[in-house]
Amino acid sequence: SGSGGGLMGKINSAMGGGQKGEQNEDMLDKGVDYVQEHIFHQGPQNNESAVEQAKDEQISDAIRRGYKSATGKEFPVKDKS
Repeated sequence: SGSGGGLMGKINSAMGGGQKGEQNEDMLDKGVDYVQEHIFHQGPQNNESAVEQAKDEQISDAIRRGYKSATGKEFPVKDKS
């Protein structure tokens, strides 16, 4: 689920996808990528589309909400987005 070149690649990058978008991920987002790649075998996560990155952000946000609900404290890794 990477971004290709040409027009679609430019659109994807403009929407926050591709390797440039990967640079904006915090450690929790990278942890979600790791689980997807190495445990769920969903392939490389280092050049995801904007849609895939948005999905990862929803997963990490749910983890943060669950952590806060269970502990009453903010998740120890600050959200970059």
